[in-house]
Amino acid sequence: MPVQPFRGSDWPTLGVELEMQIIDRETKDLSPVGDDILGTIPEEFAKSVKPELYQCCVEVNTGICRDVDEVGRDLAAKLAMVSEHAVGFGAEVAWGGAHPFSYWLDQDISVSDRYAQLIEDNQDTIRRQLTFGLHVHVGVADGDTAARACTRVSHYLPTLLALSANSPFWCGRDTGLSSYRLDVMGVAPTGGQPPFLRDWESFVRLAEHLASVGSIKTTKELWWDVRPSDRFGTVEVRICDMPTDLASVQGLTALIQCLIHHMASDKGFKLAELNEFGRLMIRQNRWRAARHGLDAVLVDPETGGNEVARDAVRRMTETLAPTAEHLGCSHWLEHARAMAERPDGATRQREVFAKTGRLTDVVRFLAGEDVLAEEGVDVEVKA
Repeated sequence: MPVQPFRGSDWPTLGVELEMQIIDRETKDLSPVGDDILGTIPEEFAKSVKPELYQCCVEVNTGICRDVDEVGRDLAAKLAMVSEHAVGFGAEVAWGGAHPFSYWLDQDISVSDRYAQLIEDNQDTIRRQLTFGLHVHVGVADGDTAARACTRVSHYLPTLLALSANSPFWCGRDTGLSSYRLDVMGVAPTGGQPPFLRDWESFVRLAEHLASVGSIKTTKELWWDVRPSDRFGTVEVRICDMPTDLASVQGLTALIQCLIHHMASDKGFKLAELNEFGRLMIRQNRWRAARHGLDAVLVDPETGGNEVARDAVRRMTETLAPTAEHLGCSHWLEHARAMAERPDGATRQREVFAKTGRLTDVVRFLAGEDVLAEEGVDVEVKA
């Protein structure tokens, strides 16, 4: 399995992938009509609106975008198209990192040789991955820069997880976590926290060794929280839950673009030594962010002291403000900061359930309905 040559870019271009839930408009359960919807979509969108492991999910991808505004326009048009075609099958699109009450055992797998092989190799480790994530690609100059940026940014991924945490319910019950998706995804043998990479050659050696011993067939099977993409010449941040709306996607995308661009420069942030102690702190922070979302108390990778995730987001956006101005995404970086001032998605899902007692209403909220307003509850639930 040769790793492809890294095709770098002079500008931190963007590519965003959304894993969207397809739900039944009446029951609010997941609906296995993804293939049906894709069969009605014009051929020119075949590379940007694609099937996923389960037929109740479609992946909506942007083209190569220069800035966050372009990302928003691209995704808005494609989401509207998917939503329009879903209506014909009694379905609609919903946000969120996990469906609140559908069981993974009840879902239909997409027909694909690749998915069949993944299941044969991994069994229920793969079958139970009924989760929905946001993946953001950021272009960098070369492979060495990509490897170093992955290592540097890994210290800040728990903060991104806390900001996006949006999967508290699983199979009809409250898990007690803000991001149960991270727990589901982290059990894959090549998933979760990435190794520290010092240069492109170290990534190539690792990937080729894993292939030689039968652990992976392609680098697409490295399901790390962040990874260098040899196919696209990017750093791909994969840790985020699917948030509650497109504006939140754009806020997270701006924060990630600025963070990767900053980490790819010689400036970066002042970090603790990249050793096993640092890896342990990242692991602790991943758990805290998954458990408590924006209310998590994280270990600051720069000082070693404790810091609430909300404050970490505020401080990060302040540091990255000049970068955002350079990249033309100041408005969206400010939106990311504003997201940290409000309840995270997991908290808002719980607010809906606490007020109505119905998980179907939580799904309605994830589909964009202002459920609490209908109930006469004066609570802000929109992002």
